[in-house]
Amino acid sequence: MSDFKERVAALRAHHEELLARKNQPLEWGNGIYTRYKYPVLTAEHAPLEWKYDFNEKDNPYLMQRIMCNATLNSGAIKFNGKYVLVARVEGADRKSFFAVAESPNGIDNFRFWDDPITMPEDIIPATNIYDMRLTAHEDGWIYGVFCAERHDDSQPGDLSAATATAAIARTKNLVKWERLHDLKSKTQQRNVVLHPEFVDGKYAFYTRPQDGFIDTGSGGGIGWALIDDIENAEIKEETIIYPRNYHTIMEVKNGEGPHPIKTSAGWLHLAHGVRGCASGLRYVLYMYMTALEDPSKVTAMPGGYFLVPEGEEYVGDVMNVVFSSGWIADEDGTVYIYYASSDTRMHVATSTVDKLVDYCQNTPADGYTTAESVETIKKLIAKNKTAE
Repeated sequence: MSDFKERVAALRAHHEELLARKNQPLEWGNGIYTRYKYPVLTAEHAPLEWKYDFNEKDNPYLMQRIMCNATLNSGAIKFNGKYVLVARVEGADRKSFFAVAESPNGIDNFRFWDDPITMPEDIIPATNIYDMRLTAHEDGWIYGVFCAERHDDSQPGDLSAATATAAIARTKNLVKWERLHDLKSKTQQRNVVLHPEFVDGKYAFYTRPQDGFIDTGSGGGIGWALIDDIENAEIKEETIIYPRNYHTIMEVKNGEGPHPIKTSAGWLHLAHGVRGCASGLRYVLYMYMTALEDPSKVTAMPGGYFLVPEGEEYVGDVMNVVFSSGWIADEDGTVYIYYASSDTRMHVATSTVDKLVDYCQNTPADGYTTAESVETIKKLIAKNKTAE
């Protein structure tokens, strides 16, 4: 065997060791969910064929010809009995694309399909696409709603000026995608999520209106809009159902994560909140619930964050960030919560529908002042004294 072939064999063995690695639940937690030792997807999980030219004549040094920077913000779905992530994969060139990875158990052994997704363009091609939310809708299609980013040509001298629109595509098999028209809105839209059921005979969207690409301006908050025609989706009326609040985890921004999970007690929602701090913007996850018969009516608002970066999760391309675009509720009630840390890698945390409903319904709401927070703690102390 030649030296080149030996190096290729060693490279493949090393890659397989990573893919086949068993994940391990962490022993101590908060009782709400279980975290795991290893990420489920990293840049190193990308297929070697995406990165290396294995022709010895063309690549005698066995260099990576195309480097992968990160895997993050994945949509999630149970598909053909597998736990499937449609990941945002970012190259060294800063361009993101979508790729499908599947696992037999949802917590390890995630492997990418052979080819990335070829996503058709809308009328105006996008420079970058990312952060897909997947919804298996009752109309029979699987929809992907994601951000389409383009340069803001109204500011030709500013190479950082951009616009964000909610792009919509649908598929039956996660391979061939039909691109629909981008969502029409009076404002820029990011973190838009399709509800899995018709509401009053219409398609329902959770929205996040904002005046600019980064800053929400006069917008912000999680919105709600009903759409007549998914193929030509247009927001004509939009209502904020979960606004931002001063001195909270969502002071700067908040937005829906994956589509909500239907339970007998109502709809479970996972969302992200953003606040400013000395080191920049801090992204955390939080939960809430809405009424079963009216998904736009908030019924439970547990105070504070649900999940934040811990340990190595804090470090990455954009530090102090957790973000979720996907979760899977299994038939036995297990919930697999997929989240990215620091815009770099994907993780999983597991819980159950019953636990998450209990968390939402019995966690005290934010009282919005120090005095109220102290009173809430004192009530719990007093309750525990009577239980002794």
